[in-house]
Amino acid sequence: MTASDAPSPASTTEPIPIAVAYGDGIGPAIMEATLRILEAAKVPIAPETVEIGEKVYLSGVTSGMEPSAWEVLRRTRVFLKAPITTPQGGGYKSLNVTTRKTLGLYANVRPCRSFHPFVQSRHPGMDVTIIRENEEDTYGGIEHQQTAEMTQCLKLISRPGSERIARYAFDYAERAGRRRVTCMVKDNIMKITDGLFRQCFEEEAARHPNIEADMMIIDIGTARIADTPGTFDVVLLPNLYGDIVSDVVAQLTGSVGIAGSANIGDDFAMFEAIHGSAPDIAGKGIANPSALIQGSLQMLAHIGLSEHANLIQNAWLRTMEDGIITGDLVDARGRRGDAGTDAFANAVIQRLGDKPNTLPRSSFKDRANKAFETRAKVARPTKTLGGVDIFLDWDESGRDPQVLGEKVKALGTDRLQLKIISNRGVGVYPTGFPETYCTDHWRCRFLAPDGETATHDDILVVLKAIKDAGLDFIKTEHLCLFDGKRGWSLGDGE
Repeated sequence: MTASDAPSPASTTEPIPIAVAYGDGIGPAIMEATLRILEAAKVPIAPETVEIGEKVYLSGVTSGMEPSAWEVLRRTRVFLKAPITTPQGGGYKSLNVTTRKTLGLYANVRPCRSFHPFVQSRHPGMDVTIIRENEEDTYGGIEHQQTAEMTQCLKLISRPGSERIARYAFDYAERAGRRRVTCMVKDNIMKITDGLFRQCFEEEAARHPNIEADMMIIDIGTARIADTPGTFDVVLLPNLYGDIVSDVVAQLTGSVGIAGSANIGDDFAMFEAIHGSAPDIAGKGIANPSALIQGSLQMLAHIGLSEHANLIQNAWLRTMEDGIITGDLVDARGRRGDAGTDAFANAVIQRLGDKPNTLPRSSFKDRANKAFETRAKVARPTKTLGGVDIFLDWDESGRDPQVLGEKVKALGTDRLQLKIISNRGVGVYPTGFPETYCTDHWRCRFLAPDGETATHDDILVVLKAIKDAGLDFIKTEHLCLFDGKRGWSLGDGE
C-alpha cells in the first residue's frame, strides 16, 4: 500500500501508531516533554518505542539501529526521533543519512520563522522554508583514498532525484500558500551535476506559472539569505548546500533550538529536531524541547491531525509571549530565559486552548495524499563512447609532468590518443606552469579521433599497455556523449 491509496488517518477513531526513538544526550528529556504535551492535547497516537543510537552502535550494530526497529518503522511508516550520538571514530555510519536513504525520505523540510520580540532575532518577520534534496549529492557516502596524498568524494545528482524534489517544492509552495521558490546551486562551476539540478527546477517551474521561480548561485544566495532572509519564501537546494543553509536560516530565527525538521518520502516520514544530542547538558533539566515539539507538529499535520497541531502550536506561541523561554533563548530586551525542560512543557500544557495575542496564529493544514499525474519520461538519448580518463598514482622523476606525459603518450593507440594530463583538474601536460602544485594523483585523458567512437576493447588495450609499463592505474572514468553532446567537463587548460 502506498501513501496515495492509504486511508486517511483522520477518518479512523483508532490511535495512529508511530515509532518513537528517545535518542541520546538530551534526547530522552525532550522526547518525554514532547510526548507529555501530545498526551495532554489528547492527540490520538499510539507511540511504539524503538532503540537506536549510541548504545546500539556500541553493541556492534554499525548502522545504529536494530533489525527489530526497522520492522516497527516499516509497519508504522511514521517516525518521531530525538537526537542521537554517533560514537567517535571510524566505522559508524550516520543513522540519519541511513534512515533517509533506506526509507526513501527524499525531501527535508525545515520551516524557519522569527518569533521576535519574544525570541531575539535580527530579522523580525522572517518566514522561510528550506526544502533540501535528502538522498543524493556528496551524501551518497562514496569516498575513496586513491593515493598517499589524494582522496575523493563522489557527487551524485540524478535526473529522477532532481525532478522529484523540484516537484515536491512547488507542490509544497502551492499547498502552503507560498508565492515563490528559489533554487540555489553552483552550476557556474559544476555545470553537469548542479546544471542538471537547475535544469530540472526550471522544467518544473514552467508547470507552475502561479508560483514565482528564480535561481541564485549558492555563494551569493547564502550571503543574501543571511543578510535579508525576509526577501525569501521557499528555497530549494541540493543535499550538501541545503544542510548548511538550513542551519544558517534556523539560527537567524534566534536559535536552532526552536526549529523542527520533516523528512518526507512517498511511503514513509521521519520528524525530528534539527539540533544534536548536546551531551554536555544532558541530565541537567535545561534542554529546550521546542525543536522536537515543532517536529512533532509537522508530524501531526502529515498524518491528518492538523487541528491538534494548531492547538499545541498556539499554546507554544502563547507560552513564549508570556515570557516563558528556556536558557538557550534571549528575548528582544536581552533577557535570557530561565525555564527548564519540564517547566516549559508544563507551561505549554497549561495554555492548551489559548491563542497568541501578538504572533500569528498557527495555520497547519493536513497534508493531502496527493496522487501526482503520470508524466512522460524524458526520452533516453543515444549514448556513445568518446574516450576515457585514466587516473594514475605516480610519484617518480620529481613529479615532472613532462616525463610522465611522454611515457603515457607513447602508450596511446590510433583509436585512443592522449589529449591532456591534469593534476587536481589543472592541465600540466602537454603544457602547464611550474607553479601548479603537483600531487601524486594524475588524470590522463585519452580521446578517440574527431568523428570516431571508442569501444571498451580500445580502453582495455590502453589499460594493458599502462599496466605493462609499470604504471599504477587506480580509477577509470568513461567519457560518453549523449545525442552527440559531450557528457564530461573540460580540464583547466584543455
